[in-house]
Amino acid sequence: MKRFLMLLARGVIALSVSVASASTEGGDRILGVYKAVKDGAVSKVRISKIGDNAYKAQLFWLEKDKNPDGSLRTDLKNPDPAKRKTPANQTVLIQSVSYDSKEGVWKDGNIYDPTSGKVYKTVVDFTDEKTLRVRGYLGPFSKSLYWQKLE
Repeated sequence: MKRFLMLLARGVIALSVSVASASTEGGDRILGVYKAVKDGAVSKVRISKIGDNAYKAQLFWLEKDKNPDGSLRTDLKNPDPAKRKTPANQTVLIQSVSYDSKEGVWKDGNIYDPTSGKVYKTVVDFTDEKTLRVRGYLGPFSKSLYWQKLE
C-alpha cells in the first residue's frame, strides 16, 4: 500500500509539472514583435514576459515619433502625470495579461490607448498564426485591433 501511494504521488507530481509546462509554453506563443496600425498610424510593439505567466506590450517604434518642431513626441495624455514626459515610443500599451490555457486567450489585464489617454480591460488571442486580436472592453462594448506578428 505504501508503495502504491508513492507511485500515485509521483504520478500526480509529474502530471502537475507537465500541465504547468504546457500552460507556460502556450502562453509564450504571444512573445515577439508586432506591427500595429491604428487610425493610419503605424507602430511596432514588443510583447515580453514580465512574470511567471504575465506579459506586457510596449511600443518601441513609431512611424511619426517627432512633433512638427522636431522634438520627440511624449505620452501627453497619460492619466499618470509622472508618465507624461515618457517618450511616446516607450509607452506600455498592455500591462500584465496572463494566459488562460483553457480558453486559449490572454486576459485579466488592461490596455492603454495613448491617443485618448483611457485604459480598458483587455482580452488578447490569435485569429491565425500571425494575427493577434487585441480587444479593449468598456462594460458591454468592445473594440478590436489586429496586430501582425513580424518576429
